[in-house]
Amino acid sequence: MAKTWYPVIDYLTCIECGACVSKCPHGVYDTEKAPSPVVKNPEACIDHCHGCGNRCPAGAITYVGDDTGWTPPNGGLKAGENCCSGGLNEESGKKVLVEYLYLDLQACDRCIGTDDALDEVMTVLEPALQLAGYKVEYKKIEIETEEMAKQHKFLSSPTIRVNGQDICVSVKENNCGCCSEISGTDVDCRVFEYNGETFEVPPKEMLADAILKTVFGHEGSERSCGGYQLPENLKHFFEGKKNKNCSCGGTCC
Repeated sequence: MAKTWYPVIDYLTCIECGACVSKCPHGVYDTEKAPSPVVKNPEACIDHCHGCGNRCPAGAITYVGDDTGWTPPNGGLKAGENCCSGGLNEESGKKVLVEYLYLDLQACDRCIGTDDALDEVMTVLEPALQLAGYKVEYKKIEIETEEMAKQHKFLSSPTIRVNGQDICVSVKENNCGCCSEISGTDVDCRVFEYNGETFEVPPKEMLADAILKTVFGHEGSERSCGGYQLPENLKHFFEGKKNKNCSCGGTCC
């Protein structure tokens, strides 16, 4: 433990991503104030540990007593580093791919609302990540067919992925009146859990928090490379939509 070594936050530079708070294993930060980084226990910091500073995408952290010549790398970390040096792969840490996968942006209130919220969040996050040296790509993918769903290993609508990881650790759903109307059959769509509440359209703060934690903390749900099966719920949606749009009412299909 160090009495003359602890982090100092430049709050004018800080983007409040929460990476430093969530990944410090020593209890230096006040977790109740997260994502704002408030140093609560400076004496708990490990002498010459640059862990939180290495994770900071904005380069907003320096250290009292630092005589090592270290400078904030703005999130550029080296592979194989431990908690006091970093933890992100250097190559993957330079690129951020955010994908929004959805069923419908014409009639589904849930997809439309999530799309609007995500657009606002990315308007703020994208320039901040670019300033920190990241190449950011933001893609929207309409899942129009069963084949596309299988291609993208689509589990539920809407889905947000960061570098292939679903920002939600699990799939929770409830009945979606809009998609049921589109397909003419009962369809469930995704709901988002945040701070003990359930939302059909995710709050912007939840999206920002989840995206940044996935980028810097490797949280979220890994996208499986194998074993995918199209959920029955989505199968019913595509079959119902196809039958509803068929001039014969589905009797020929």
